[in-house]
Amino acid sequence: MEPTLMVVGLNYRTAPVAVRERFWIGENRRYEALVQLSRAEGIEEVIVMATCNRTEFWLWANDVTLAANSVMRLLGSEYGLKLCEWKHFYRLLDEGALLHIFRVASSLDSMVVGEPQVVSQVNEAWKQAQKVGATGRFLDAVLQKALTVSERVRSETAIGNAAVSIPYAAVELARQIFGTLENKKVLLLGAGKMGELSARELLKHGAGSLCVSVINRTLEHAVELAAKLGGVAIPYEERWQPMAEADIIISSTSCPHTILSREEAEVMIHERKVRGRQSRQDQDQPLVIVDIAMPRNIDAAVREVNGVFLYDLDDLENVEDHNASEREAAAREAQKILRAEAQGFRCKLVAERVVPTIVALRQRLDEICRQELDSLRQENGPFSKDQDEMLNAMMSRMTQRIAGSLARELKGLPEKAEEEQLTTALRRLFHLQTTEQSLTGAKSV
Repeated sequence: MEPTLMVVGLNYRTAPVAVRERFWIGENRRYEALVQLSRAEGIEEVIVMATCNRTEFWLWANDVTLAANSVMRLLGSEYGLKLCEWKHFYRLLDEGALLHIFRVASSLDSMVVGEPQVVSQVNEAWKQAQKVGATGRFLDAVLQKALTVSERVRSETAIGNAAVSIPYAAVELARQIFGTLENKKVLLLGAGKMGELSARELLKHGAGSLCVSVINRTLEHAVELAAKLGGVAIPYEERWQPMAEADIIISSTSCPHTILSREEAEVMIHERKVRGRQSRQDQDQPLVIVDIAMPRNIDAAVREVNGVFLYDLDDLENVEDHNASEREAAAREAQKILRAEAQGFRCKLVAERVVPTIVALRQRLDEICRQELDSLRQENGPFSKDQDEMLNAMMSRMTQRIAGSLARELKGLPEKAEEEQLTTALRRLFHLQTTEQSLTGAKSV
């Protein structure tokens, strides 16, 4: 079986946020997953792509069945994957996998089509895999091409124009509740990039800059971000009063568990009402919480608390896109670019994939020719120096012509099935199994 590009994963289309967060792999655990999978059966190279919208394994697999089973074992042992949950996962091979990676890198497979953050996310996933030696020449080539295609899509189409982003969607949801964001108090839980972008969007649409507070477990990070936003940093332990006073809370921490339960939210709303009566302000002023963390920071049961409007990533997907028709047209143009690029690159990938077979074939033909030439010398020799050089040159030309002809046939086959059939036939005819395995079994790093 020839090595194959493969994608195994789930995303916002195949799994709700409650399922996605179960199989989301945090940055620290991503290193462990990369090391474990790079040594697993069926896998030669691997990249882990984990965002709030997807957890995917991009693989260069020498056996797709073994590779898929290795991923399942990892998810089963580390994340409790049950057989019935496998329905949320997809498995893409060869050209389908290549086109998918191109779509992800070009933000055509994003919850928010055209959003710019995905390029850096793909880059970070690739660099992380390279750092632990989990990629080689094949996935490195695929990722380099994917990022090049992404640049072409953004330069040749309008896919990024007026793109609806997660921060934009968070602003729209808040505006639906309040009507205006003027002077609304914004509180950030976490000092991550997405939280910062959301805060900037809120400030741009009228939220009072002096009312921005940042809460983060590492106070230095909170102070740094608060300074950039013109707000104040608050120690994590002192978060309750600012939360009770806020109008909008954006939660995007890397905390692996919930930081606001239903019971805590009920206490917080009660305090808001008490403070409202004491200051003679509107006692029923709603609290909007947008939870864009993965896994989620806010207990889903908080939705049931009167006076709280809780939104998560799945809710953001349903925000009205005023530029939908323009972006759909751009996406159609981008798809044409992706298909053309994928088709051309796949031919190059196929050519690369058969190189070990061609090298092994050339070595085998050289060996056969040397054996025949030795027999000829024993039976009819000795030969003069000129005769010996002429025989060696003739044998070399024969080897080159035969190997070159077969190489062109292998590289020129349009279908993978035909390529595998001819490769298998060559292995059997020339007894290449051992040589081939030794060449393809070693990782190129």
